[in-house]
Amino acid sequence: MRLVSHFIAGFALAALVLSSTRAAAAQTPRAVVVVSTQAARSADLILLDSGYNSGLRSGMICRVTRGNIAVGELVLVDLRPQAAAALIVGLQPHQTIRAGDQVAVKVLKS
Repeated sequence: MRLVSHFIAGFALAALVLSSTRAAAAQTPRAVVVVSTQAARSADLILLDSGYNSGLRSGMICRVTRGNIAVGELVLVDLRPQAAAALIVGLQPHQTIRAGDQVAVKVLKS
């Protein structure tokens, strides 16, 4: 009986975490704009025009597009209330991330 109650409590906790994750994803902005790209020795730093107050969180993976063209993916590494910094995770062949590119949080479908 004790094992069943632990299972039910664990299931309830998982459901709570899933619902709060979906709520956070619903509050997350769908499009953010690249402000600039700062070249560095080990990796380029991408600066964005939205931050923590817009629902972005450190560790989120984002897709970068220019119009209908996929440019690459970023990971958010530093957040401020109104701005964020990201590192490039991957780029499409022959693409670079530029100011004005659109950034959207990559959301898993459920």
